Amino acid sequence: MRTVVRVPEGLSARVPAEQRGPGLDRDAVRLLVSRGTQVTHHLFPELGLLLRAGDLLVVNTSPTLAAAVDGRSGHARVVVHFSTRGDDGRWAVELREPDGRGTTRARTGTRAGTEVLLPGTGRLVLEEPLSPGGERLWWARADGDVLGMLRAHGRPIRYSYTERDQPLSVYQTVFALPSPDGAGSAEMPSAARPFTAGLVTELVSRGMQFAPVTLHTGVASAESHEPPYPERFSVPAASARLINAARAGEGRVIAVGTTAVRAVESAAGPDGVVRAAEGWTDLVVTPERGVRVVDGLLTGLHEPEASHLLMLRAVAGRAAVDRAYEEALRGLYLWHEFGDVHLVLPEEGPHTERCNGNSW
Repeated sequence: MRTVVRVPEGLSARVPAEQRGPGLDRDAVRLLVSRGTQVTHHLFPELGLLLRAGDLLVVNTSPTLAAAVDGRSGHARVVVHFSTRGDDGRWAVELREPDGRGTTRARTGTRAGTEVLLPGTGRLVLEEPLSPGGERLWWARADGDVLGMLRAHGRPIRYSYTERDQPLSVYQTVFALPSPDGAGSAEMPSAARPFTAGLVTELVSRGMQFAPVTLHTGVASAESHEPPYPERFSVPAASARLINAARAGEGRVIAVGTTAVRAVESAAGPDGVVRAAEGWTDLVVTPERGVRVVDGLLTGLHEPEASHLLMLRAVAGRAAVDRAYEEALRGLYLWHEFGDVHLVLPEEGPHTERCNGNSW
């Protein structure tokens, strides 16, 4: 069985595309396209030529929060990554420590009862691990208005492969909408980052449609590749109708990002019909589970250990994903949230037909 080799450090995208040269915009990234094991190379603005009228793009409207805040635990400086707000008012958080280079590294020795002083007069107390036996993410109770504190003192989460801090606007996609309760994603739903308003307009003019959904993503630490934990999502009735109509016709359902896949598949019944839904989802999309609705996927390039690759294999199959990643490495594509993107489309041929929401 083939294994995707480790990604060289030099292939990490260190700054956003628009900062790599004069006159560039967010869409100045490369686009790897897979149809089965056939791989072609494109630029992202060519997306409209690769899709067809009637295709439906499912997009995540979750805004990105300034979720990283400096604090102090005893005499030690720490950085708190606020991940997910629970129904009981607690927050899932990750404690990290400064690495001396402007970013952070994983912090060991965290235990229940750990207190963190936050900006102003706030205080955070860790209560229990998010999952039994886990050490990275903890349920914690904080004084006061956490979202207000993040707006006043927070900054976007970033990891050591990036070059410098960026304003929050860099981490917002063109589809981001304010949530009524102020909630959002700890880390950007980055597959949608290359879209510009101009490209969206072009796609609509070519006959493609957009179906908005929401999934607030939590913290996915750069050092850990756990399966995704429960996240809050919403699939509106109007979007469910658009998805079902596309599936009933000739259109393909293309999810923009693994977060959009998780939201849509969480709202789909065993019959493949999508119904309006909201709440928490603990769905993990694997090749064994498969997908019921999604025909294609636009996503970033993921580390070999990342659980996201299981979702890609559920959509495209292992052979197709391995082939695409071999080409991405050979072609020196850039990884991570500011990097290049990968479009997975169904194979095309005289015997292509839809089966349980997929094209075979």
